[in-house]
Amino acid sequence: MALAWLLDDESNEASQSVLRLVAINGAVVPSLWRLEVANVLQHSVRRKRCDQALVERGLLRLERFRIFVDPETDEHAWGETRRLAIKHGLTIYDAAYLELAIRRGLPLASCDAELIAAAKKAGVEVVP
Repeated sequence: MALAWLLDDESNEASQSVLRLVAINGAVVPSLWRLEVANVLQHSVRRKRCDQALVERGLLRLERFRIFVDPETDEHAWGETRRLAIKHGLTIYDAAYLELAIRRGLPLASCDAELIAAAKKAGVEVVP
């Protein structure tokens, strides 16, 4: 979702709605979030979807939000996260977001259709 805030070709009304919610309420993300964001942005530069200046501005923008990084993500990787990945056919990375939402009783915001479907099956509220 955060990448849709930064990359023009991924932005849509749903991502902007979530951006407004995060600006007001903050968010909780798994500990792999910063790595994922940095990785996708670096790939975007390599593919010429954006330049380093946009990446730098985007990362500074993300730093201004109250985004709390969950310190327990790693502790669940080989247990519940892996079980959720197997059960719902998700990558471990995507299952980490689902596990976090379930564990903390939080809604999940994602642009990933498979993750959204898995969250709904698991009874997790999906935003928007």
